Amino acid sequence: MTLPATLEGKDIAGQAQTGTGKTAAFLVAAYNRLLNQPAMPQRRAEDPRMVVLAPTRELAVQIEKDARQIGANTDIRLALIYGGVDYEKQRATLQAGVDLIIATPGRLIDYIKQDVVSFRAIELMIMDEADRMFELGFIKDIRYLLRRMPDASERQNLLFSATLSNRVLELAYEHMNDPEKMVVESEKITASSVAQCVYFPATEEKLPLLLGLLSRMEADRSMVFVNTKWACERVALTLERAGYKVGVLSGDVPQKKRESLLRRFVQGELELLVATDVAARGLHIPEVSHVYNFDLPFDQEDYVHRIGRTARLGAKGDAISFACDEYAMGLPDIETFIDQKIPVEKITAELLLPLPSRKPRQDKDGQASAPSVIEDAMADSAEERRKRRERDQRDGRGRSGGGGGGGRSRQGGRDKHQRDDRQDVQKAAAADARPAARTGPADAGEAPKRRRRGRGKRKANSEASAAQQSAGGEQSVQPSSAPTPKLTARIKQTFRSLARRLGGGGGRG
Repeated sequence: MTLPATLEGKDIAGQAQTGTGKTAAFLVAAYNRLLNQPAMPQRRAEDPRMVVLAPTRELAVQIEKDARQIGANTDIRLALIYGGVDYEKQRATLQAGVDLIIATPGRLIDYIKQDVVSFRAIELMIMDEADRMFELGFIKDIRYLLRRMPDASERQNLLFSATLSNRVLELAYEHMNDPEKMVVESEKITASSVAQCVYFPATEEKLPLLLGLLSRMEADRSMVFVNTKWACERVALTLERAGYKVGVLSGDVPQKKRESLLRRFVQGELELLVATDVAARGLHIPEVSHVYNFDLPFDQEDYVHRIGRTARLGAKGDAISFACDEYAMGLPDIETFIDQKIPVEKITAELLLPLPSRKPRQDKDGQASAPSVIEDAMADSAEERRKRRERDQRDGRGRSGGGGGGGRSRQGGRDKHQRDDRQDVQKAAAADARPAARTGPADAGEAPKRRRRGRGKRKANSEASAAQQSAGGEQSVQPSSAPTPKLTARIKQTFRSLARRLGGGGGRG
């Protein structure tokens, strides 16, 4: 649909369902322009002619893979730029000269600020998953990059996404040359080849239910989506102890480990991949038969992208969701967004399997299993977090670095908010407990709140001692263990704030 217009050199803002081939469409148009039109006069030999911007590392890797396949018989030079991998190697690639850059914004900005690469001769800019750029807080970075390119009238601009919001279109009309909006109309937002259903388990029934469903379904390749990194590790470890070959994909797993696990999953060495929403968009993994929403997503659009990992390019697939007491409140919004009622399945006792014991670990055939992939990934994650903390302390920063390889996930923001709220409660309790511990008998008077050093402190102590003696040697009244009204109010305020954040979808990740 977009190819005729893009081949003519028009700017496009395109929307289509996930899995319909958007990546192939803009790459074909890109190669056609690079091969058939001359470069700008001001271009130096090492300057890139085209840039593709992606919000996450995984999506950038997938686009680069598709680009190399499409351009295998051309002399177009490609560079994949994202954080978390060898900085100097990528720098050397850019200095040697490239025609096409596929990148996440953060690491690319680093190289531009160091004059490693220049965008003076960019004649084609492609932005994929633009709505995700907003969600991850990359819009300032995107505008920074666009301002360093030639004027919009001197270059071609293509913007693609599975969903186009008003703010995305505003960005398009601001930095593009009269773009033509193209929407692939569909009666349903979700692909009709995806069979959807929902169960209503209690929170403690979710893992037994997942084990029961997996045991009944013949599937060589399935994905399980969760909302938090903690849940990702817990679910993956349980599945591994049950004998399944499992990989884990979350923001804490180092980039090289993530690529290794994803490659093993694609090659069929792993049968299950437990992931946060870091893997919900842009990844083309063939023959994924089942997608399990172990946790319903906070954002209804994320539901569409999650189940879009199955039924790719016309194939059939199943999407099974668990609406537990913690996340069920998001189901009405999801059904409203996709404009359909998700069929409800009944939970029977036969579907609930007992959780596996920790040891011994055996596979489904009873043989001793290989070393734990999940525990290995968790150890790498812990090491990555340790290095990040040390780097932050060394740089004097309150946030993690890493060159912007896709940014933090929104769930990472939620986890941070939850930790901050717990710390607020603890600080409130400590603040109210300290004055209570200093409280003496009612007739003894209150000690001054501010004490001066030296004489003032000794004088205050002597006055308090004299007051106690004049009271007839009454025993001190121990402070009550019940929370003070001030503490109760602060705790309620903190948890109301937490509820609003969880209900509103959290912040950036």
